[in-house]
Amino acid sequence: MRTFPAFAAAIALTLAGCSSQPVNGVRYYPESGGAAGGSIVGNSALKLTPNISVELEKLVIWGAYAGVAWLVLDPLAPNWDIEEAPLADNHIHFSLKMKRYYAGGAGEARAVFHRRAKELMRYNGFDGYQVVEYNEGLESSVLGSQRVAIGVIRMASREKTPPLPMGGASLRSLLGSPSEAR
Repeated sequence: MRTFPAFAAAIALTLAGCSSQPVNGVRYYPESGGAAGGSIVGNSALKLTPNISVELEKLVIWGAYAGVAWLVLDPLAPNWDIEEAPLADNHIHFSLKMKRYYAGGAGEARAVFHRRAKELMRYNGFDGYQVVEYNEGLESSVLGSQRVAIGVIRMASREKTPPLPMGGASLRSLLGSPSEAR
């Protein structure tokens, strides 16, 4: 929300610069028909076809609506925010929060949880993980409800195979020769 004060200041400066200097004590606004009641947006239209035209004022208004909708919905942001906290004994705590205003993806909390667990498992060199705890719910607030999911996983490794004995022993000598097996 840091951008809102900067955006408001830019709009205020733009609007302040739109007025012209008074001539003989009277402000003149082009295409407004006189000294009072001027408009920031010019009185013109965009001609799409010979029979269809759209007023510039309507384009500006609908563009502003689309801009506000884009800022609120933020369609390029990820649907889920994931916070991770390492715990003792290779346990990891996950806290997932969904965007407050979204267009789809409401039922994918468990899939996101497992996807992130697999990423951490592979990145840290573990062979598997076990879900110790998992909960989904809704948190309510004045602005509306927000989907949340909380879970804990335990990273697991397979038992390590014992190393080969030293002294030049080969795998064949350890397993026995094929003639001995007959």
